[in-house]
Amino acid sequence: PSRGLGDVYKRQVNSGLFLLHFHKTNGKIKKSMKTKKFCLTENQMPTQWYNIVADMPNKPLPPLHPATKQPVTKEQMSAIFAEELIDQEMSAERFIDIPEEVQEIYKIWRPTPLVRATGLEKALGTPAKIYFKNESVSPAGSHKPNTAVPQAYYNYKQGIRRLTTETGAGQWGAAIAFAAKHFGIDLQVYMVKVSYEQKPYRRLMMNTWGAECIASPSTLTASGRAALERDPNCSGSLGLAISEAIEVALQHPEDTRYCLGSVLNHVILHQTVIGQEAVVQMEMADAEPDVVIGCFGGGSNFAGLGFPFLRKNLTEGKKIRIVAVEPSSCPKLTRGSFQYDFGDVAGFTPLLPMYTLGHDFQPSDIHAGGLRYHGAGSIVSQLLKDGLVEAQSLPQTETLAAGILFAKTEGIIPAPESTHAIAAAIREAMQAKEEGTPKTILFNLSGNGVIDLYAYEQYLAGALKDYAPGDAEIAKTVSRLEQLI
Repeated sequence: PSRGLGDVYKRQVNSGLFLLHFHKTNGKIKKSMKTKKFCLTENQMPTQWYNIVADMPNKPLPPLHPATKQPVTKEQMSAIFAEELIDQEMSAERFIDIPEEVQEIYKIWRPTPLVRATGLEKALGTPAKIYFKNESVSPAGSHKPNTAVPQAYYNYKQGIRRLTTETGAGQWGAAIAFAAKHFGIDLQVYMVKVSYEQKPYRRLMMNTWGAECIASPSTLTASGRAALERDPNCSGSLGLAISEAIEVALQHPEDTRYCLGSVLNHVILHQTVIGQEAVVQMEMADAEPDVVIGCFGGGSNFAGLGFPFLRKNLTEGKKIRIVAVEPSSCPKLTRGSFQYDFGDVAGFTPLLPMYTLGHDFQPSDIHAGGLRYHGAGSIVSQLLKDGLVEAQSLPQTETLAAGILFAKTEGIIPAPESTHAIAAAIREAMQAKEEGTPKTILFNLSGNGVIDLYAYEQYLAGALKDYAPGDAEIAKTVSRLEQLI
């Protein structure tokens, strides 16, 4: 019998595609089957990315040049990004074709399965139906290759021979290393120091695919040296790692460009293959979600799953709730300010309209390293401002407890980032139980936690603490921003 959320022992028979239920009828054992996993064929893969900007009632404000405070031009951004990626960044076209070369690499792991979490439902005793989109099946173990592959492809087409990037927990670094290898591009990754030390096997994945991985802050850049001068024990942040990567790219404009794993419009665009597949798969399941949930760092996996369902709200009048879940320790959506801010610490990026804690904000050293970012993407920020999506923040001990329950009931150890979505799904399911009402919940399992076991070790040992910044701490970094909105 179940002994609570953290101690579930229920016998299940799982044959892969089907959960088998046995019952006795007229003295005979009779077998019935409920579909558990919904799979598409390669022929059903999306051939276009969906750009939600085309359907937004209020378009996101433009990025601004920090010196002139005027909208940035393609020419100004071309020193950092590949030209076709800039076109996508600025596009308001509803659908953008996925190149055949990208589709062929996608087929290594796409389409990804949609799974009914029947084991979790039973453990919770909820009337809710819980589904998850399993993005953990990619070679890098997360959703990140969905954008890494096209970013590497467009840089390759332009003749770029070297890329720089940042990574938090290492999922993005591993994904772009995998993608860069496919196109013969050299890669230098600046990995947030706390994750570099906590997750050595992620950097080894990058090394295996041929990438150089450097702990950030480093002594290789002016940005890194300045951070170490301020604090020799600085554990790093995504904003600082971005500064280091962009600084290096700007020093070599002839053959080097920068890639980003979240936040920007073109990154979110590429991730919509997740939600487009899920829309079809939910139809296969004869279900429509009441709520769609994704963990939130910069917005890529949340938007990737949620935006194709949000399109139903915007164009068909549906009322599907789209919920972003961030860590309580880095609460830009729930406690940040909607302002123009830099995407990095040193101020190399354009000024972006975003919900932000201020680019000087130093997140605590939680294990969900991919969510330790001070700001949110412009599109998600505008949608939140307009009340078209929701945001929640959760403490890391609750999220890791949810991850352990999910592992016990569904067999997959989730990445610490993904446990935020699982914990929010559990809250929704328990609310349905308390109210005695049915509910259909869909969340994104954005990555597996096979290389994040240290986080689980620390949780099981009782060594992890919850942290939320005080109002004064947030106000201090937000108050430094120039008021442009």
